Amino acid sequence: MNTSFDFRDVYVFDLANNHQGDVEHALRIIEEVGAVVRARGVRGIFKFQFRQLDTFVHPAHQQNSPNKHIPRFLSTRLGKEDFRRLTEAVRRAGMITMSTPFDEESVDLIDELGIEVVKVASCSALDWPLLEKIATYTKPVIVSTGGLKLDDIDDLVSFLDHRRVHFALMHCVSIYPTPDHQLELNQIEVIRNRHPSKVVGFSTHEVPDELGAAMIAIAKGAKLLERHVGIATDKIKLNAYSSTPAQVDAWIAAAERARVMCGHAGRPAAPAEELASLASLKRGVFIRDPIKAGGTLRREDVYFAMPYAEGQLDSGQWKEGIVVNADLAKDAPVMLDQITRPAKSEKAVLFDVIHEVKAMLNEARIALNTDFRLEFSHHFGLAEFRKTGAVIIECMNRDYCKKLIVQLPGQYHPSHYHKKKEESFQVLHGTLEIILEGRRRTLQPGDIQLVPQGCWHEFWTDTGVIFEEVSTTHINNDSFYEDKRINTITREARKTIVNNWGRYQI
Repeated sequence: MNTSFDFRDVYVFDLANNHQGDVEHALRIIEEVGAVVRARGVRGIFKFQFRQLDTFVHPAHQQNSPNKHIPRFLSTRLGKEDFRRLTEAVRRAGMITMSTPFDEESVDLIDELGIEVVKVASCSALDWPLLEKIATYTKPVIVSTGGLKLDDIDDLVSFLDHRRVHFALMHCVSIYPTPDHQLELNQIEVIRNRHPSKVVGFSTHEVPDELGAAMIAIAKGAKLLERHVGIATDKIKLNAYSSTPAQVDAWIAAAERARVMCGHAGRPAAPAEELASLASLKRGVFIRDPIKAGGTLRREDVYFAMPYAEGQLDSGQWKEGIVVNADLAKDAPVMLDQITRPAKSEKAVLFDVIHEVKAMLNEARIALNTDFRLEFSHHFGLAEFRKTGAVIIECMNRDYCKKLIVQLPGQYHPSHYHKKKEESFQVLHGTLEIILEGRRRTLQPGDIQLVPQGCWHEFWTDTGVIFEEVSTTHINNDSFYEDKRINTITREARKTIVNNWGRYQI
């Protein structure tokens, strides 16, 4: 499977039959849409539709068909050389070529013309003979899902995955034009959550001047957008869902604005102007009565008030037990360079980790029962926990044992072996680095590693990780560490048990 094609942040322009069977008109559309793409600095894909009409249309419908589509297909027919000319024009315009085949012969034509991407229309998304033909090539594929049930989409994903096709999915509503109440933009998230490894986009059929749908689609996680394009003339009237180049320009601008508005996928650092704005509203810590250097501050010794000054202790940083290192007068601000703050307590360290582990489990969509047993394994003490250790959640321990092991980003678990226990690790979230008997392996979600009895193993994570440990019965004092210092520390000194992390029963 060739996975080099990046489906993200591209715009697809569907010519469909808006060329009206006129090659010169099609060339004008390509040129003007290409100019918009270049001016906006985006990646554009220009799409044709291929039907071998002599065989695609039943003989009895080659003339005077009551089907509303067939007369239009026949009247706007273009030949192979016409499409070759148009394909070359797309490349000159700086865009990627794509075509939707509606029959098997058209798939071969796509390959013959060197078209880079294949599009599967919603009406063909369950056309298994056509999909089988598309899968014989190694081209990237984009599939629209209009009208499909969720289990249809599941079948489609499985079919293409099994055939090693590199593909993206498009939420689509095959109503032309699509009214607001039928856009169903939440389905972008539904498909993303159901098939998280796939890029998901939105194929739009709303009226061209409606820009909000594209912006919402981006906010819902759509990574590619598609719409029909054309140009009206004195003789040619556009349909109600196709965009002119000017409307394409406005559409792209709206989508790009939405990308900017949505911002980062992770939690970014706050910009300096935001921090300054918040600081202007903070309360600073001030001295209630004069205090000598060396004094320890209690709550009754201070008060909180605006304005806060840069470098001052703010009310959110206040803790009892702060030692002042200079004489401070009444109403003086408590400055950070004038104090020594008490070290964070061991319980406070544990509270911070509990909060982070809960958030990781939530992010991974892992739910726990109410009667699990939890321990912090801190081989060199809680002060070093974020460097060395792990959170161990024991779900059950019978003739068999199941645990969830959670490690924070950058955390390491030292080399050790078990005399009695055999265990298997399966990564659920994040990435785990493991060395087993001197051999290193990187485990991604879904990967499994067997750790037999007596085998030295150590592991760590750069990303943060949650993995499942399934083993024979857990027995205390069955871990033997390569670092002999750890073996001399009692189990009680290197383990902290949490009975109920909601109530902090530690």
